[in-house]
Amino acid sequence: MAADQVEVEGPDLSLGIRLSDIPDKGMIGGHVNGKTILLARRGKKIYAIGGLCSHYSAPLADGLMVGKTVRCPWHHACFDLRTGEATCAPALSPVSVWEVERDGERVKVTREIPPATLLPRSRKALPLVSPPNTIVIVGAGAAGNAAAEMLRREGFEGAVTMIGAEDSVPYDRPNLSKEYLAGTAPEEWIPLRPPEFYAEHRIELLSNVRVLSIDTSARTVALSDGPPRQFDRLLLATGAEPVKPAIPGAELSHVHYLRTLADSRAIINASGDARKIVIIGASFIGLEVAASLRARGLQVDVAGPEHTPLERVLGRDLGTLVKTTHEKHGVTFHPGRGVAGITRESVRLDNGASLPADVVVVGVGVRPLTKLAIDAGLDMSRGVAVDQYLETSVAGIFAAGDIARYPDARFGADLRVEHWVHAERQGQIAAKNMLGRARSFSYVPFFWSNHYDLSIQYVGHAERWDDVKVVGDIGAGDCAVAYLADDKILAVATVGRERTSIEAEVALEDADWKKLTAMFDRGEEVEEDSEESAAV
Repeated sequence: MAADQVEVEGPDLSLGIRLSDIPDKGMIGGHVNGKTILLARRGKKIYAIGGLCSHYSAPLADGLMVGKTVRCPWHHACFDLRTGEATCAPALSPVSVWEVERDGERVKVTREIPPATLLPRSRKALPLVSPPNTIVIVGAGAAGNAAAEMLRREGFEGAVTMIGAEDSVPYDRPNLSKEYLAGTAPEEWIPLRPPEFYAEHRIELLSNVRVLSIDTSARTVALSDGPPRQFDRLLLATGAEPVKPAIPGAELSHVHYLRTLADSRAIINASGDARKIVIIGASFIGLEVAASLRARGLQVDVAGPEHTPLERVLGRDLGTLVKTTHEKHGVTFHPGRGVAGITRESVRLDNGASLPADVVVVGVGVRPLTKLAIDAGLDMSRGVAVDQYLETSVAGIFAAGDIARYPDARFGADLRVEHWVHAERQGQIAAKNMLGRARSFSYVPFFWSNHYDLSIQYVGHAERWDDVKVVGDIGAGDCAVAYLADDKILAVATVGRERTSIEAEVALEDADWKKLTAMFDRGEEVEEDSEESAAV
């Protein structure tokens, strides 16, 4: 939703309010001249910044103050209360800062200080044997784009080249299966930045170009178009591609996968004259496609081997809530079924049933694009092995996003995570470390998934669990679900409890197991009272 479409709420802060109306370590929302404002208090210090997240215009007053930052309630972006800077993804742009006047016990918000597109900062880097002059980023997705922007925000003045295989500027990939596919988000909302942004900030964007190979000795990359490019530092952010199962008929023209903007456009175009859609795979992407195509009035069948959708990630009860939500909106499930074949008119299941299909969408997962890394001789570990700084086994070459497997002691294992926000945050940290900042990657995985009016937020990482604790009512769509292994909470999924999701994220970042456990033992939300989170 665009910021100019949000109605202002709360008091007119230009008229002033009592200081006592703002609790210590608390926030309120208001407005000045029709603009939404967030007013926050820490002791005697009062901060005022733009009150709408620069990502999707969520009201920041509904979020959580952590130290001198505020976290967005919808997708957990983080903003500095002092500068308005977006300190971590998915928000990339800062918000305005507003001047605050104190008159005794009254507080009044006065003049706006508009945000800059980027906020270059002068920060002292650790001494480097050979400071980089040229940085090449392979991949123009979440991690690659976030890294390119962060390099400029950190004051890097050298050459930055970002190479993308698609014929477009970097775009908002999560929207492809959600509002854009449903027809409720116009295409102009999809690019993360306009083309002129990259020229203005001296980021060379090579679109529709593939990197063919990496020479780690000569420090060059060979391209599908143009001469080789030299680099001092390299970021591999090649992402993932859809798994294409060996199903007879899967090569037919009406069978689609969804990963790219071109894929989403193709599904939209194919759906224009269609009536019946079959989704193969009850995955997050498959079910989001189902919801979006139901919004277009199409008949949707979902077939997959899962008896309960998303049970492996969310558990049976929450998976059942997702299933019943879809069924209430007219989706028909064929659980526990494999696909024997696809024809131009139908999908044949392994029990002999035939589902009429004008369009077929396959959503059974993705696999990381690691061939470049393997051919370059980088160490692999079910992905590209990186250290806590996201550096690979070859000095000066970093990896981020879907391909990177990194150490995380909190979860007791090396992780490789396929989440958009996580990829952006890794790109930001990798950029800082290419400049010698020596920042450990410490963010907790986070993703969200929308199914009609049901929105699920998930923080943490639980590849397996042996116990589940629930606060609230799953059936009513008002709950927090904790996933435990050996009595330790590894992840939390929430529905209708956005603040709980942020609180769980902060507790996981700080490895505050006592606080996290208390949230579920008492069955209530815990107010944030710690200082800076580990990731801020």
